[in-house]
Amino acid sequence: MIAVVACGGAVVSAQAWVGSVSGGHLYRAADVPERPVALVLGSLEEGGRPSGFLAARLDVARDLYERGRVRAILISGDNSSPDYDEPTSGRGYLVEHGVPTDAIALDYAGFDTYDSCVRARRVFGVTSLTVVTQDYHLPRAVALCRSAGLDAVGTGTGAHEATLTGLVADSRERLANVKAALDVGTGRDPVFLGPPEPGVRMALAPR
Repeated sequence: MIAVVACGGAVVSAQAWVGSVSGGHLYRAADVPERPVALVLGSLEEGGRPSGFLAARLDVARDLYERGRVRAILISGDNSSPDYDEPTSGRGYLVEHGVPTDAIALDYAGFDTYDSCVRARRVFGVTSLTVVTQDYHLPRAVALCRSAGLDAVGTGTGAHEATLTGLVADSRERLANVKAALDVGTGRDPVFLGPPEPGVRMALAPR
């Protein structure tokens, strides 16, 4: 019984923390303030093509770029094996839809949301960005990026959320919020940190 109460308390506390940190920094795509970089968080790729979830995020980032709300797009995702590469599939999709290759930077070691946010700051030197993901995921993503020292706002998409039942999405996020709070509390390093990379700086360079 004590363990159940403790777990419930952790879930409630983590959800309150996410809401507090992300509050006031979530926007509709039409209203999002300008930031230099859009951070697109990875999702599944299928046979070298982005999944519906990832394509929906990329569409939002492309819209922000075309409207001048961002000047570069950082795609952060999983490339943990030679035959699985979320960032490269995302870049191919954006280029096919008119975004210049030199406006896109890739982070191949964004293995989870925390890693993507920390690496954006510590590896790519980003200080201000717009996080792009599905709506249900957005508060946690913004909270993690802001906790990593980024001036982060976020905008989301509801596309493909219907493939997750409300109960599944809610349960998943409640547990993920606890992990997020623990990651921030421990200040752990990403799974792979590595040296600074110039990809974002190059994508932001005048052309």
